[in-house]
Amino acid sequence: MQTGSVYTLGGWVTLPLLGFSVLAVTLILERMLFWSRLLRRQKRLVREVFELYRHDPWSAFARLKQNADLPLARIFLAALVLEQPTPDEFRLALESAAQAELPLLKRFSTVFETIISVAPLLGLLGTILGLIGSFSALNVGDPASSNAVGVTGGISDALYSTALGLIVAIFTLLFANLFRGLYLRQIALIQEYGGQLELLYRRDRERGDVPYAPT
Repeated sequence: MQTGSVYTLGGWVTLPLLGFSVLAVTLILERMLFWSRLLRRQKRLVREVFELYRHDPWSAFARLKQNADLPLARIFLAALVLEQPTPDEFRLALESAAQAELPLLKRFSTVFETIISVAPLLGLLGTILGLIGSFSALNVGDPASSNAVGVTGGISDALYSTALGLIVAIFTLLFANLFRGLYLRQIALIQEYGGQLELLYRRDRERGDVPYAPT
């Protein structure tokens, strides 16, 4: 086994590991853009919508329509478009819409988990295959013909695949945990903001002033 290229150092398993690394980086960038956009706009939108809803529900609805690309805006709209719903119907609409947004918030989590699980195993497989190749070149019955330096170098090269697999898995795991934390935080905020909107609706209903937005 000759040293030099990355493929030679890690064996054939280097190719899928490099593919995993490219895929992980691409999906991580997509999720970072998604969460940065959501976190940057959502808090301001919620504050504006609650303020408008207390004085001008129609303006609040229009503001939500303008930001319908945000999950929370779509959740609020699902309840506000109902015509004179009961409190239970209003809450059910919020909960159903929130459930519909979960796949978007958890997007690529399965892919991240797969990369985290498979990358170290691929690296270990590459090391085992490299060790098998190195020891097969060792002629135990004829020490004079044994190339100890070559075998040692082959073992060293074989270990690169394990190192690469661990690097890919650890890198992906760090960002996967970050996105999972953002997801859990978002679920908590959806429940909090949904409860606040439901409370405002209940108060308006008790006063007999419950406007609804046209579909």
